[in-house]
Amino acid sequence: MTRYDPLQAPDPDAWLALSEDERIELAADFHRRAGDRAPSAPAHAAIHCMVENQIALGEATPVRAAMERLMAEGLDRHEAIHAVGSVLAGLLAEMARGEGPADFNAAYGAALAKVTAKGWRGSGGKG
Repeated sequence: MTRYDPLQAPDPDAWLALSEDERIELAADFHRRAGDRAPSAPAHAAIHCMVENQIALGEATPVRAAMERLMAEGLDRHEAIHAVGSVLAGLLAEMARGEGPADFNAAYGAALAKVTAKGWRGSGGKG
């Protein structure tokens, strides 16, 4: 795999065969080529990778179903990755502050179930 495009699902086996550093670099390269200059580009690429990793794991996480639902509601795949990534980043920030949920997986699943395309767009794509 030499290029990443968040609008196209990567082959799960090919994606997971890459090292985490390779995945992050592919996501960062996509955003550089697209002209995206996120204030925290390395963190942004890392969140993309975490979400893609969870999608690649399939039914083992609630992410694939949340992605499918968000896209059915009208988000493109890249927007859906950002919506899921914002949920993940929010929970990770809580944990970093020592305020995280006792059961991260349950809280993540519950938060993913609440995010909607309309809500995501209404927030300006920020949560």
